Amino acid sequence: MANFIPLSVPNFSGNEAKYVNEAVVSEWVSTGGSKVGEFEQAIADYVGMPRAVACNSGSSGLHLAAMMAGIQQGDEVIVPTLTFIAAVNPTTRYMKAEPVFIGCDDRLCLDPAAVEEFCSTKCELQGDKLIDKATGAHVRAMVVVHVFGNMADMPALLALAEKYHLVLIEDSTEALGTYYTDGPLKGKFAGTMGDVGVYSFNGNKIMTTGAGGMVVSNHPDWAEHAKHLSTQAKADELQFLHDEVGYNYRLTNLQAALGLAQIEQLEGFIAHKHMLWDLYKKALDGKNGYRILDFVEDGVRPNKWFFSLYLEDDRHDRDAIIDALKAEKIQVRPVWALIHEQADYPGSQAYGLEKALDYRARIVNLPCSTNLSVEDAQRVIDVLLKL
Repeated sequence: MANFIPLSVPNFSGNEAKYVNEAVVSEWVSTGGSKVGEFEQAIADYVGMPRAVACNSGSSGLHLAAMMAGIQQGDEVIVPTLTFIAAVNPTTRYMKAEPVFIGCDDRLCLDPAAVEEFCSTKCELQGDKLIDKATGAHVRAMVVVHVFGNMADMPALLALAEKYHLVLIEDSTEALGTYYTDGPLKGKFAGTMGDVGVYSFNGNKIMTTGAGGMVVSNHPDWAEHAKHLSTQAKADELQFLHDEVGYNYRLTNLQAALGLAQIEQLEGFIAHKHMLWDLYKKALDGKNGYRILDFVEDGVRPNKWFFSLYLEDDRHDRDAIIDALKAEKIQVRPVWALIHEQADYPGSQAYGLEKALDYRARIVNLPCSTNLSVEDAQRVIDVLLKL
């Protein structure tokens, strides 16, 4: 019987056990301990930022980012509809703000043309505020998600944020390691170009701490405030005095120990992802009604977190493909259900949806673990070519 091939699982082949054992021996296993600070510095150094703030999930990081952005009750926030719902809930519903859903471009990321159309035709600038003409709400911020590690069109989106006075939040939870290799943003990593960026270390991400996240910002005071809020807003730790509503969003020392071992291997993980993606591309692209979506553009090194099989031929049914692979003990998944169609967002504004609807219906994400063997990847390929 063939072994089960998972979609995306952790790879603990480095110093994880050693560093976790050091944390246990030191007896700092909770949210104190030196490894949290060491991990924050390691991430900051990797992405070229002066400061990084650890938290217990990407979602809590996005909630902190929304608070740093000053999102208020009744504000509107431009968000993608093609993404995981955790990109939208913390930046809108947690803040009692309203989303304006925008569709995707061919990178699966927020479509700048649709953002421009909404801002220019549905809104007006009143001083330094963008006001929705239909609702009268202040459109305060824009959330850009680097979907599957694909770099969004940051030159265009940064220009729109400046033009319309929008705070730009980068959800880079899937894009650690993606950066510009050329052009005006050369050397800039996903998450470091907007006002505030967030990474995730969930178990299925390219590197993991089991659960965890990290916040970076181009505003030093925002990063410090995020740290303050994530540690229960303690004004005087000894006397248990708190100067605002804070949150228990801290990362543990054990998780940070895992993270330190993982980041040592990150570039190797990315290289393995690129090798697997090339294998799938060569074997499947243009075969049997399939296309491997290629988001590589000149001047970008993506992390290749997820591999998207696009069903070009109408004889293929997405869910039938998923069921057939499941029968062969191969785990795959569709892209997310669009958020503007979710039960929690009835009647929300949504624009430029054509491509998002198409990709939702036709994408199957293939196994892509950083420890996936060539032999198992070939088994996935063989099954797909027989369907």
